Amino acid sequence: MTLWQNYLRPKTLAEALDALTTAPKPVAPIAGGTDLLIDLEQGRHAPVHTLVDIMEVQELIALEKRGDRLFVGAGLPVNRIILDPLIVEHARALVEACELIGGPQVRNVATLGGNVAHALPAADGTIALLALDVEAEIAGLSGNRRVPFGDLFLGPGKSALKHGEELLVGFYIKTLKVSKTFRVSSSFKRIMRPQGVALPIINVALWLEREQDTIKEIRIAVGPGAATPFRATTAEDTLRSKKLDDGSLEAALEALLLQAQFRSSARRASAIYRNHLVSGLFQDTLEAAWDRAV
Repeated sequence: MTLWQNYLRPKTLAEALDALTTAPKPVAPIAGGTDLLIDLEQGRHAPVHTLVDIMEVQELIALEKRGDRLFVGAGLPVNRIILDPLIVEHARALVEACELIGGPQVRNVATLGGNVAHALPAADGTIALLALDVEAEIAGLSGNRRVPFGDLFLGPGKSALKHGEELLVGFYIKTLKVSKTFRVSSSFKRIMRPQGVALPIINVALWLEREQDTIKEIRIAVGPGAATPFRATTAEDTLRSKKLDDGSLEAALEALLLQAQFRSSARRASAIYRNHLVSGLFQDTLEAAWDRAV
């Protein structure tokens, strides 16, 4: 079975954008292909005439500090993210999320940008990046622009990227700032089926700034807590400037459950089951980040 007729491998971002707009249609970008190729084989993706392979575009595989941000290219295989000391230092939650994407063979080729571009509300890399409050860089023929990460998502599987016109270039992560009075850390945890299906039943990512025994600032992301990647903002408000104790933890969990809209999935879990699981997972993730911020 022929899945495509034309295959292009541009070397630069300009060449990749030109290929998307001028190559015979329908056209689709491909990076690791761990989702796209399966979807094409199984008929879950519309037929494609041209594939534009972006894995040699240098702008998409950069990994470096840029000012007070760490730039992580969208074309980076997730195993490179796991092993990079800068990301381990500044974005521990992202490392922990990437460690759980697929198996070792998948992680060698699957990309962070692909994980995000699918716009699934419980994608592990997506949930970690949401808690880290990153900016995304998008390239189009009119130039590059940076947007808040949450603006990338319109609904389940629906990205704000203009199909055939734009590419996700990468992500800007704030580097950790530490002083004598406060510490910053992050954590990611998930629950999945034990049979080896690499799909989360529920996951939680958390970033916090700790000042002695007080949570100075916090960000909480939960998947799938809504139709798009979900920030538990009311729970954040409940914990901000509070001491971490049983009372504040209980109030935050109550706020999270009131705001989240867990859905049932035949392949993963019911909304009721997710509602039950999130309590322990949220507490474990929060305590892990708290203990690291010392």
